[in-house]
Amino acid sequence: MKSRRALKNVRDETALFRRRALVGFVLILLGLVGLVGRYMVLQVTRHAEFATRSINNRVKPRAIPPARGLIYDRNGVVLADNVPAFRLEVVPEQVKDMPALLARLGQVVPLDQDDIDAFNKQLRQSRRFDSVPLKMHLTEDEIDRFAVNRWRFPNVDVVPYLTRHYPFGSLFAHVVGYVGRIDADDLQRLDPDRYQGTSHVGRSGVERSYEDLLHGKPGYELLEVNADGRTQHVLETHAPTPGRSLYLSIDVRIQKAAEAAFEGRPGAAVAIDPRNGQVLAMVSVPTFDPNLFVNGISQADYRALTTNPDKPLYNRALRGVYPPGSTVKPFLALGGLELGLRKPSDTVFSNGQFCLPGQTRCYRDDKRGGDGTVDMVTAIEKSTNTYFYKLALDMGIDRLSQWMGRFGFGRKTGVDLIGESDGILPSRQWKATSSKQPWYPGETVIAGIGQGYWAVTPLQLAHAVATLAGGGVPYLPRLGLATSTVGEAQRQPLPNPPGATLIRQRGDWAVINEGMRAVITDGTGRGLNDGFPYAIAGKSGTAERYSRTSDAYDTNRSTAYLATRHRAWFIAYAPADHPQIAVAVVLEQGAWGASAAGPIVRRILDAWLATRHGVLPGAERLPDAAALPSGTPAPAGSVVEDLPVSASSGVQP
Repeated sequence: MKSRRALKNVRDETALFRRRALVGFVLILLGLVGLVGRYMVLQVTRHAEFATRSINNRVKPRAIPPARGLIYDRNGVVLADNVPAFRLEVVPEQVKDMPALLARLGQVVPLDQDDIDAFNKQLRQSRRFDSVPLKMHLTEDEIDRFAVNRWRFPNVDVVPYLTRHYPFGSLFAHVVGYVGRIDADDLQRLDPDRYQGTSHVGRSGVERSYEDLLHGKPGYELLEVNADGRTQHVLETHAPTPGRSLYLSIDVRIQKAAEAAFEGRPGAAVAIDPRNGQVLAMVSVPTFDPNLFVNGISQADYRALTTNPDKPLYNRALRGVYPPGSTVKPFLALGGLELGLRKPSDTVFSNGQFCLPGQTRCYRDDKRGGDGTVDMVTAIEKSTNTYFYKLALDMGIDRLSQWMGRFGFGRKTGVDLIGESDGILPSRQWKATSSKQPWYPGETVIAGIGQGYWAVTPLQLAHAVATLAGGGVPYLPRLGLATSTVGEAQRQPLPNPPGATLIRQRGDWAVINEGMRAVITDGTGRGLNDGFPYAIAGKSGTAERYSRTSDAYDTNRSTAYLATRHRAWFIAYAPADHPQIAVAVVLEQGAWGASAAGPIVRRILDAWLATRHGVLPGAERLPDAAALPSGTPAPAGSVVEDLPVSASSGVQP
């Protein structure tokens, strides 16, 4: 059957086309409406947001750390400086495979395990998009090698910075201290806004205690960067405010002489001006190089310091505690006068031992057979134990501890350093708190000669000597002398007002002064004044560590053996008629105080006098002493050098 061709229905096709065209038009119209709406959202509603994000993609803010304030000695000699250096930094958020990056980077710039460990530590505590230091203090060769290969490391950069440098190395390690890299603990306590961009903070010494003053206020700059994050232009800069510079009361020349006098033997020395509390020297031997700590000390170097049996990291002047021995006798004698328990003419008979009633064990004098009949001046000169045994017993431990506490024993001196030890001032209350035991009369007896529970720091004893030398007027020992900022013509002094006087009668002080002069002229310190043009007053102290069965009078013992069992002390001030310097020295191993520690005190005094060209206004020269002409070099045995003085040092306080 022949098929028929279907006829085309024009009307239906036209209707279908119209319907499809209408649907298409509606879809296109909806698309245009949606597009216009999206444009409205992006360019009108959220314009500010996306404009900011766009700028942030092009403009990057970067904190500018402030320059840390410099530290000078009293004459303007730089003790802590800022020197330019370069470090390698990485932006961790822009690195997909950090181990691979470190491996490749290590082929260009050598990275040791200490660098990687420090980097990983800071990586854990860094904030997002912060640059993290990978290697500090790059050499010129390392900078050149990285510059050639820089295209291989788009997220790594060499950044200039100022690093701390201590030009005198170990000489001021325990006083000035050092700065170290900021760690996680620091981030918890430091103000994040104030320490933006800062990588270091004061760790010890003056660097730590004056951190707020030395650290300035950070600034910032706006950088235009490309797609790789590289800086193209600096758009805007807000300069940081540098930290204030600090002048210390210490004199470099006296400090060098003091350290050299120890000849490497463990001990400490502190010299203070009794007229104002300014610390002229503070030495702890042995010491260390603080520059090792600035950018992260290596494990080998740190292990060498911490395993050294002489403990070079230990600040003996500030934290070391030792029995003071006979150095407390002048203070005890002054207490006897001030409390009305003694007159200068009162005598005691010394036969070599002192026995408490009802006790079979007696307490020895230094000299076999004793010193005979002695008054107060003679007792100080000869260091007669019996005199001070009886004085301590008559005073009683309560009045003794109360009196000695007025000179700062048993508590921190208030020096402007962190970490000071309290020491121990024997008292009934202290013993009850520490051991729950009662106080015994025999403990009062030995407290009178600086033995038993006594424990003082060299700084405490120097502070007490300075207070005594100053006529009983106490000043807080101070290292900070003055501050200044860039452009200031004058230093701004740091105030240190005096306390109330401890001595009511000037005549009482004169008696003690006479006794301490006699120590130098006729006593254990005889010969220390030879060649020194001004009168020296002093007192030796030997803190003995004999057992009960040992014989203190055994002259067959070698000096070397005795040195292993004694702490050797010597305290002094000069000039005796107008004191301007007070010194305390301790040797951890010294046979006798006068012979071991006395020469160190003399070398400190020689250096101090040389800094003043041998002229001390207001003080009388000894009539039989060879005068030091003005402008002559230091006396023999001292270590004093001419050192550069900064132009901003101003007038010596």
